[in-house]
Amino acid sequence: MTAASPFSFSFILKKAQSGNLPSPTFKNPKKMQQRRSYSLSLLLFFFLPCLLLLSFSGFVEAYKNYTVGDSLGWYDNLLKPKANYQKWVAAKNFSLGDFLIFNTDNNHSVVQTYNFTTYKRCDYDNAEEDDTTQWSTVDPSATAPRPVLVAVPLVKEGMTYFFSGDYDGEQCKHGQHFKINVTHGQGLPASLKNPPPESPAPMSSGNSGESAPDTGIPSNFNNPQEGSDVKETSGSVSLPVVVKVLNMKVQGIFVLLGFIWVFG
Repeated sequence: MTAASPFSFSFILKKAQSGNLPSPTFKNPKKMQQRRSYSLSLLLFFFLPCLLLLSFSGFVEAYKNYTVGDSLGWYDNLLKPKANYQKWVAAKNFSLGDFLIFNTDNNHSVVQTYNFTTYKRCDYDNAEEDDTTQWSTVDPSATAPRPVLVAVPLVKEGMTYFFSGDYDGEQCKHGQHFKINVTHGQGLPASLKNPPPESPAPMSSGNSGESAPDTGIPSNFNNPQEGSDVKETSGSVSLPVVVKVLNMKVQGIFVLLGFIWVFG
């Protein structure tokens, strides 16, 4: 092994002092951190909205119960002058599998039809059996009215019409009618895919002073709700389920962002 001569060391030293030799470079940690933060900010700006959109897209609105007229119930304008059922419909979206809950009495009926002519006439006497259903079949009584609750499932897409057919359509002509557009939504639940049998006539509560509401509910009614839920529109999904699913998806988002931070 040959030893380096003093001349070679002095030559290298002179070169270094004159600036002809490249000086060693060191990376600035502060600048690197700033650059990484800037890159992460760009990724967040472009991808976080997409991730949030994908996260919430998994939620599907569940079936709902709508109380017709809300607290006013289902009556004509002679009895409830403030009732405006078409205005009540305007702020709502109806889908297959939803239920309409009619709170009324035995002096007002619930007729559902898909026939616009029947609806305009306020008369179902000459209606076809396959397009019109009378959900409450008790004889009207103005002298001894008693509460009646009727639950009507929405089982067909498109325009659906409702009115009261009692007293030769007089109640219908005095505001007790409305029309809705039923969309597909989630489609029919299994319990409503078969045509329901004729709805039973409300049963009399006997001679008791305080009578419970008579009910007209199809036999395949399978949309269980608590009593308070029937009075208001039911929520789309239960809160614990929403919180659990949302928490899992948010955790996944943060894990992905962690990978971007480390390897970005």
